[in-house]
Amino acid sequence: MKKSYIILCVFVTITIALFISDRLFPSPLLAQLFTTLLWITGIFFILSILLDGLIRRKITDSRSRYTATKLISIIELVLILATIALIWVSDIQALMVFFGIIGAGIAIALQDVFKNFAGSLTILLTGVYSVGDRIEIDGRYGDVMDIGIMNTTMMEIRGWVAGDQATGRLIIIPNGKILTESVQNFTRDHSFLWDEIQIPVTNDSDWKRAAMILTSIAEEETNEISQIAEREIERIGEKFFLPKKDSSPAVYITQTDNWILLSVRFVTYARERRAVRSRLNRLIIEAFEAEPNIEIASESMTIQLTDRT
Repeated sequence: MKKSYIILCVFVTITIALFISDRLFPSPLLAQLFTTLLWITGIFFILSILLDGLIRRKITDSRSRYTATKLISIIELVLILATIALIWVSDIQALMVFFGIIGAGIAIALQDVFKNFAGSLTILLTGVYSVGDRIEIDGRYGDVMDIGIMNTTMMEIRGWVAGDQATGRLIIIPNGKILTESVQNFTRDHSFLWDEIQIPVTNDSDWKRAAMILTSIAEEETNEISQIAEREIERIGEKFFLPKKDSSPAVYITQTDNWILLSVRFVTYARERRAVRSRLNRLIIEAFEAEPNIEIASESMTIQLTDRT
């Protein structure tokens, strides 16, 4: 906000200087420059000072405030360019023809630029993702840090790091990707994800006891997020068609040729998936080690040597 006041002071100073110069040395050029700076100063004062200040006071959510200020900056740029064109070009019809010809050439030469600009408008107006969201686009995963006029900046997750944790590398995604690629948003309308851990036990293990242990551990460790998920599912159901989903942990059993596969399904915070998986795996291993009738299965191979002598 301090920067905006400094810019306003510069605009006002230049406008006053042009006004005085025009009075002392009357000139059509100085008059046009004064009129141009006066309009630019007025537009900047209304949008960047008054409206931006109102938004910062009234909108408490940081994401919504960021989106609103970005939209204001785009509107401000368009109004300033339109004002300059109207003041300096007297023949509007000629101006339209000129812009039409130039625009066609620019659209062909700079189609990627226009595509990215259109993508940024789509992002800001539709809210497909916002600053702070965790998304996947064009095969890249990350947390959105900034949505610019041309590009989106993300802090990368996954990459060479196992699990949903940051690599420290920034990813710059052209906003035009939003028009051609699908976007997966992990945190737009809710804070949870469903996850699953698969544990194979030997065929002679007490699989019923194992399933009970898995259910007990998952319920105890995810009780808080399960309750939050229930409320968020109800809220999402008011906005979209979403059949009732059970957020309570569940264990599914699959018989294979080598072992009995136990799959425990649970909900977890989207940003804590790896930590929760690690904690559950540790507790499961410790619990199974304390059970004499439960053994975690592993793939093994038997080699038989035949003596042909």
